[in-house]
Amino acid sequence: MNTRFTAGVVTVAQDDFPIVALAKGGAALAVIVGIEGTSYRPLGAAMAVEADGRRTGSLSSGCIDGDVAVHALAAMAENTVQVLRYGAGSPFPDLQLPCGGGLDIAIIPAPDMASLHKVADILKQREPADFILPDAAGGLALRIVPELRFLVFGKGPEAATFANLADAAGYSVNLFSPDADMDVPSRLTPRGLKRAAWPEGVPIDDRTAVLLFFHDHEWEPAILAHALSSPAFYIGAQGSYAARENRRIALMEIGLSQQQLVRLADPFGMIPSARDPRTLAVSVLADVLSKAREA
Repeated sequence: MNTRFTAGVVTVAQDDFPIVALAKGGAALAVIVGIEGTSYRPLGAAMAVEADGRRTGSLSSGCIDGDVAVHALAAMAENTVQVLRYGAGSPFPDLQLPCGGGLDIAIIPAPDMASLHKVADILKQREPADFILPDAAGGLALRIVPELRFLVFGKGPEAATFANLADAAGYSVNLFSPDADMDVPSRLTPRGLKRAAWPEGVPIDDRTAVLLFFHDHEWEPAILAHALSSPAFYIGAQGSYAARENRRIALMEIGLSQQQLVRLADPFGMIPSARDPRTLAVSVLADVLSKAREA
């Protein structure tokens, strides 16, 4: 596959575009504008290079990022856009791409700050933001979609273990529980869940996963009913086969349709019948991330 300077709009996740570092100013933008063959990173993935050489983000598994940073500093000194080729057809034969193929990397020494600030503001509202590279860098149009967000509801070690795992992986996590004394770091202190209902003022978008870890399943119907009427890309709840069947009956009794119910993840996670919190957490996180790639 050759996606070199692909026309049209390329969608890239906020996780792959270091908007916070770029919006501070004083950093060059290095971005993948072409892929020939296979690539570890997607088209549109970017790296910010500050004047002291510090880097945020990555363009590879480490094989070219340092060299790109050197060229970025030179581009900043000359205030000139550069487009570099690595891998097949590259003038840098000593820098090999283990995955094969070739990469075109555009370096913009002084990206438009007004555009970057606009992108940052839109992403804070959890809306997609567009950013167009200058013509000298290929003119690629990027649509940057908000980072994944996990809304975790539950009580006990399963909810705490999942929240800790997703947080450690760098994802945005909001924890809701009737138990205020959960074993999580202070930044994950759960918002009190006073009753079995969706908490007020908590929006859901299509980059949000809603995950329930309750043993007392009476907490679930109202929360799931709200989530299943939302654009959340993943909705799931722990429980045995019997619990899942009872959950479906309870949701139908409060008016949910079969079309809504098929959105419930079943099974919940990628490992069948996980029987400890760590296995369940890894299983569910992997399942969510797999579905995010399809969304």
